[in-house]
Amino acid sequence: MSNLYEKLPCKEGSRPYKCVEFGTKVSLKLNNLRKDGRFCDIDLISGSTKVKAHRVVLAASCEYFDAMFSVGLEETHKGHVILPNVPPGILPMIVDFIYTGEIIIDKATVQHLLVVADMLQLRELVSGCGEYLKRELHPSNALGIYRFAESHNCMSLAEEALAHAQVHWNLVTKGEEFLELPLQQLVTLLSSEELKVDNEAQVLYPALEWLEHDPASRRRHCFEVLSNVRLPLILPQILDDALKTVRDPSIAVALKTVRVDMKTGRGALVSLAAEPRARSRRVLLVAGGSCHDNNVMPSFVTDNILSTVLKFDLYKREWEELAPMDIARIQPGMATMGGRVYAVGGEQGSQILANGEVYDPQNNKWSDIAPMKEARCEFGLTGWNGHLYAFGGWVGSDMGGSVEMYDPINDEWTLIGRMPEQRFGMGVVTFEGLIYVVGGCTHSWRHTRDLLCYDPSTRTWRTLAPMRHARSQAAAAVLDNHLYVIGGNAPQRTVLASVERYNFDDNTWEEVASLRQARAGCAAGAADGVLVAAGGDSESDDGQRAFYRARTTLASVEVYEPAENVWRPAPPLPHVRAEAGAALL
Repeated sequence: MSNLYEKLPCKEGSRPYKCVEFGTKVSLKLNNLRKDGRFCDIDLISGSTKVKAHRVVLAASCEYFDAMFSVGLEETHKGHVILPNVPPGILPMIVDFIYTGEIIIDKATVQHLLVVADMLQLRELVSGCGEYLKRELHPSNALGIYRFAESHNCMSLAEEALAHAQVHWNLVTKGEEFLELPLQQLVTLLSSEELKVDNEAQVLYPALEWLEHDPASRRRHCFEVLSNVRLPLILPQILDDALKTVRDPSIAVALKTVRVDMKTGRGALVSLAAEPRARSRRVLLVAGGSCHDNNVMPSFVTDNILSTVLKFDLYKREWEELAPMDIARIQPGMATMGGRVYAVGGEQGSQILANGEVYDPQNNKWSDIAPMKEARCEFGLTGWNGHLYAFGGWVGSDMGGSVEMYDPINDEWTLIGRMPEQRFGMGVVTFEGLIYVVGGCTHSWRHTRDLLCYDPSTRTWRTLAPMRHARSQAAAAVLDNHLYVIGGNAPQRTVLASVERYNFDDNTWEEVASLRQARAGCAAGAADGVLVAAGGDSESDDGQRAFYRARTTLASVEVYEPAENVWRPAPPLPHVRAEAGAALL
């Protein structure tokens, strides 16, 4: 209103005036009149509950009552309105809100309030209930809230609940709400590009569980359900294993039919040209590192140190160049958090770095972040619970043992403790809320077999079963509930081709197929059911070796397929590269 008054012509000496408290005063007075029963001309009734009110206030505040009192319905002249669909305990709360715009929402009342507010077209209260439920979203209730919001046309809440269910798909499918989903809402989820899954088997198994939850009524929907699972992306062995879990004969026949359809390449029942879902498409980012290619020197090189960043699409098996970092660096810490990739520390020439930068894939741009408390290279960096954790590393003239944590909201690093022993050149990964540190160099040993576990919630350490081989500068990655340790340097100045994996469940190690080519300091990651090892250093042709860095730098790339326990060649890096940072996005 103040803007309107300013546009109106005023007589000389006049000045517009607005009392901002006046509307609140009138609202408060009307509510007091209602409570005293003064001038009330309508009773709202639900069961044994009767609430007095003023027609004009109800009509002014609520489209439902405005329509009721304006179109000549019998309530226009009667002294009462019966509202059988409004719970008796909710009616006084609704009327209080109409008069004051205030209400107390809790878990016991929120659904009733939203239903009534939707019926009465009280959009403000619908919005308030929706905001309350958004804050209560959890994998155990996301699907129930999604169904409830859709049925009451609360689309903002429905969209957020659906998004929550898609992000937490693997947890959501373990709950009872998933098994009770109607067909159409199940299809909405199964067909979504936004499901966050590591592989399509994580969609197949829940789909089969849904069918078998009520086979008598659901078996007729087999092909409709299975057609939304991207079956061509699932290994034949996994399909066969899934078939063994099916108990209902009719559903088993349907899955067998689809399996035969895929084997023969007919594609009549399922598409044979499926691609990974948009949210599950994973790429490996490789940033910085050293390059000793005398034939082709890439751009953005400072003293053989790279600032370039490459992206490897794990599905298409293609390399693509991204925006370079602002600073060339070797042996940086690199980790993904919140959909962005952080590259921190490392070394440039003789200078060890504390600064860092973050990559935003939405705009293909790097931005600076606050420097670490300690400059470090060859250290471990990983993300957990919205924070980055940096461990040890080479900090100048000695090995580091400190642990520091980065808060992206405040753009601030904090020293939070120390490692059991100073260490650099180790692998660091996160798995189910714990951080694992494997291998590396200590004051006691140039190459270790150590596996340490750090609990960030209690900031405590424990020692687990050691590796079979001592190693440092090895790559570490988690795939299918196993920690894989790839290559590295070993005693007698040997570069390793060996790969071993740790079983988190039984605290044991086993060897798997060796790399096709020995490598240390390679970039590695795991997604889409495979491991990727790219570049790194290997033993020089003339047999010369250094203390911990081998002489020959590689461009070759290998992919490990666990089902067949084999490493296969993949498209090489555009140029040789070692000691780079790597992170999955």
